[in-house]
Amino acid sequence: MRYHVGSFEHEKLLDLYKGMLKPRMIEEKMLILLRQGKISKWFSGIGQEAISVGVTKALKESEYILPMHRNLGVFTSRNIPLNRLFSQWQGKASGFTKGRDRSFHFGTQEYKIVGMISHLGPQLGVADGIALADMLRRKKRVTAVFTGEGATSEGDFHEALNVASVWNLPVLFCIENNGYGLSTPTNEQYNCEHLADRAKGYGIESRIIDGNNILEVFAKVDELCKAIRRRPRPVLLEFKTFRMRGHEEASGTKYVPDKLMKEWEKKDPISNYESFLLEEGVLTEEIIEGYKAEITEEINSNLQLAFDEPEISSNESKELKEVYQEFDYQDIEPKSDSSENIRFVDAVSQGLEQSMYKHNELIIMGQDVADYGGVFKITEGFVPKFGKSRVRNTPICESAIVSTAMGLSINGMKAVMEMQFADFVSSGFNPIVNYLAKVHYRWNEKADVVIRMPCGGGVGAGPFHSQTNEAWFTKTPGLKVVYPSFPYDAKGLLNTAVNDPNPVLFFEHKGLYRSVKGDVPTDYYTLPFGKANLLREGNSISVVTYGAGVHWALEILDVHPEIDVDLIDLRTLQPLDWETIFKSIKKTGKMIILQEDTLFGGVASDISAMVMENCFEYLDAPVKRVGSLETPVPFAKSLEANFLPKKRFESELIELYQY
Repeated sequence: MRYHVGSFEHEKLLDLYKGMLKPRMIEEKMLILLRQGKISKWFSGIGQEAISVGVTKALKESEYILPMHRNLGVFTSRNIPLNRLFSQWQGKASGFTKGRDRSFHFGTQEYKIVGMISHLGPQLGVADGIALADMLRRKKRVTAVFTGEGATSEGDFHEALNVASVWNLPVLFCIENNGYGLSTPTNEQYNCEHLADRAKGYGIESRIIDGNNILEVFAKVDELCKAIRRRPRPVLLEFKTFRMRGHEEASGTKYVPDKLMKEWEKKDPISNYESFLLEEGVLTEEIIEGYKAEITEEINSNLQLAFDEPEISSNESKELKEVYQEFDYQDIEPKSDSSENIRFVDAVSQGLEQSMYKHNELIIMGQDVADYGGVFKITEGFVPKFGKSRVRNTPICESAIVSTAMGLSINGMKAVMEMQFADFVSSGFNPIVNYLAKVHYRWNEKADVVIRMPCGGGVGAGPFHSQTNEAWFTKTPGLKVVYPSFPYDAKGLLNTAVNDPNPVLFFEHKGLYRSVKGDVPTDYYTLPFGKANLLREGNSISVVTYGAGVHWALEILDVHPEIDVDLIDLRTLQPLDWETIFKSIKKTGKMIILQEDTLFGGVASDISAMVMENCFEYLDAPVKRVGSLETPVPFAKSLEANFLPKKRFESELIELYQY
């Protein structure tokens, strides 16, 4: 292996050596502890230290770095206290996830590190968002994100590169090409000679770097970082290296040919660099022994701190409380009595516009949301007021944009993303339910993201533009789900959603956009989550519904004035206003729940179960649930009318009244 000292001073040469030696020695100790059962799992980066250390040391401490599970050198190069790392790996309270996640699945704002999730791909889009925030603030910073060659087959990889290219984001995409994805060799993963060649398809630069040569890694990355700080742009780096141990220790390496393993053993980044420094007279045996003694002492003393720490104990109220970032809701009343009678769609637009004025670092992203104003014209006229830097058209890549929104939040900004249709959220499902929803519980990081969800049937749009898929998300702890039925609620609740630092799925029924009008204050105001609206009061039946169901219920109740009901508009589904529901059923003794979603597994099922469990002695009849047919949403008008539950609700309501 050839090393080029160039203008490196001895101090830097030794710093890079010691920087690699430390994670190697920690790993060797961890492998012993793994065999002793004192840690549960280990993903080895032995043989790849030059990449982690070289890249991290080329970045400034103020610049974010997003490592993977073989990048211990990132954490040690940022000087994270070892006792905290050891506690993290033992699931103890001094770790970064309070025992809620393992390995390197954590982040820390203090050290500007954002850890990966097991789904790998979203990491890259998050880096885009972090870099976008820096670029918008005109901060000359680089964001570096790691991935393995295996994850470059994921759609998120390609989406993130494309977004970074289109927006010219200052991101270093670092591929550690170490030969195997678990046991699958590279020739079964991709068919190009070099992964760096993929950069051409996205119109970005690339470099191929010897990942086992610490001087080459540091020098080339340092040069690139300086260039990117001057002229922001993405660059794809392919580090050629090898995985000397299994995917994780239990996997072993039997699938690796002995000859190949021996070839890469000769390329060990530490032993080769050590020999070179000894030959150059920069390093001596005494210095090596001194480094090893110092690191050994640091490891042992910090391990003892971790061992002495008691096992973490479970506290149910604490666990539940920390699923969400604490939100100090501010009830803001309109400053004047001025109001206007506007459509649902106008109320959403007005709330979003006023939120943009209130939060000068709120970014709107989505397909066609800029000059075109979105397919429903919610953001029409926003570009002249806020500019294209804040109202951003995106490529068709929902997953990467959700992740980008998460990155904006990590770097201190707010994001509202428009799903063109709620149905398309399936293409961004993974980062919503696995990243945004879990991030606060895992490592105390907020996800200050609102995802707007134009949804619902009744407009003849067929199976791919008509779903009301709120139940996909009410099931997922960590998400908030809002579903207004009236213009007044839509504006106030949207303002609250933007203020809330937690991820909010904000459902907007397309059928209500231009068919429902109401008096709405012209000033900015907020409405609380978890507070239902009692639209009508009666003694016969409790009718619980939301969205278009509210308007169906009102229409049918007007036809049957003899049926006096409590009509409850839920408004938010997570959190849900159980107090209002339970109070009503205790008064009426009968309940019918109407949802537009198909019946099985929907919100109505959980409400019914909770009422049965908590208010059984007050019931005078079985709880009724009414929903759409168990089919995809059909296109033809007659088929869709039969699919939707409106007619069935009327017959079920009468039957329950007569029970």
